[in-house]
Amino acid sequence: MYDNQKTDKQEKVLIVGVDLDRKTDIDIDSSMNELKELVHAAGGVVISHIVQNRDRIDSAYFIGKGKAQEIALCCDELDIDTVVFNNELTGAQIRNLEAVLNRKIIDRTNLILDIFAKRATSKEGRLQVELAQLKYMLPRLIGLGNQLSRTGGGIGTRGPGEQKLETDRRHIFRRISDIEKELKELENVRMIKRKKRQNSEIPIVALVGYTNAGKSTLLNSLIRLDEEYSEDKKVLAKNMLFATLDTTLRKSVLPNGQSFLVTDTVGFVSQLPTKLIEAFKGTLEEVKYADLLLHVVDMTNQDLNIQVKTTLSILKDLDVLDKPMITIFNKADATENEVIIDVLGPTITLSAKTGYNMALLLQMIQDNLPQKFYEVDLLIPYSEGSLSTYIFDKTKVLKHEYKERGTQITTILDSIEYEKFKRFVIEEDN
Repeated sequence: MYDNQKTDKQEKVLIVGVDLDRKTDIDIDSSMNELKELVHAAGGVVISHIVQNRDRIDSAYFIGKGKAQEIALCCDELDIDTVVFNNELTGAQIRNLEAVLNRKIIDRTNLILDIFAKRATSKEGRLQVELAQLKYMLPRLIGLGNQLSRTGGGIGTRGPGEQKLETDRRHIFRRISDIEKELKELENVRMIKRKKRQNSEIPIVALVGYTNAGKSTLLNSLIRLDEEYSEDKKVLAKNMLFATLDTTLRKSVLPNGQSFLVTDTVGFVSQLPTKLIEAFKGTLEEVKYADLLLHVVDMTNQDLNIQVKTTLSILKDLDVLDKPMITIFNKADATENEVIIDVLGPTITLSAKTGYNMALLLQMIQDNLPQKFYEVDLLIPYSEGSLSTYIFDKTKVLKHEYKERGTQITTILDSIEYEKFKRFVIEEDN
């Protein structure tokens, strides 16, 4: 069965899945469709797909030798370059399949790692991906022998996959140790920056959710409200899986004039490699320090139930499900269907692309932040000049006026600052 026309410019791929005779949360058709999108994100084109029904996985060939020989004939007929499996393979399975199919063999985990290697732009992101790739490669050195010795490139050969066959375990262990040291140093730098943010008491809102749910588009919509906004602060927003990987931090503003920081995180996907989660743990831990989570869901996706479960499962692993959360059903401009699904926290339907319901979202963010803010009128006596200086430097001053008894200031205070300056608040009946 053909899915796309052949192309000379892209790697021609056959995807293979196994439907085991047991109930799982992940539907095989949905999983295969997602695998097809992953191949596209890696730069390949899916020519055909094969799904085999099995009671259990074959330890030597994953799909059994007979099915492997059948697939080999299909590959010859369709002029396939690469066969991608929808599950993680062992080194022995890769070696055996390559011998029968005489094609490059990639599993789902290696494919996702390859996409991450292609998209990571920051130093930390590139190191995190390389660490995950090396840990994936380590138990598969024998099975990956043919791939490691290839120099032609393509899917599955980015990053450390380009090293030649003589790469040995000692070299990999040494490189893993070096990367972990570098990541630790970068983590220390991030901790210092995080402390500064916490000391500034500016609220932090984190965007989380499945890949391609529209988190980056939402971030771009939120940051336009900041008076210091410029086009160069926008992040890449593209309709594809894992369009952006590196965590970003930008400033926006609430309806009451209070600034807040919004951070984007790497998108999730079903069967996200454990090694990748471990490698990105330092970056993902930024979610732990957020005051509020915005769970972005693509309401047009037919598998949104699975996507929500996947996201909540990863957030549970990160131990952040106790944080305040707003669930955002995004892409309302692309569907008229209502979403009925169990989620955490209050919900809102919006379109980050068109701006529909963005004002309502900002009000919900303001109402659900654990740190409350107050717009107040203060009268600071001239004898307390240092307090006036603090207010001008540290709070969002909306207006001020010099009166006979002191400086009258209208500003935004958080709950801590409100208690500090409560004695200077001008009562309304005055």
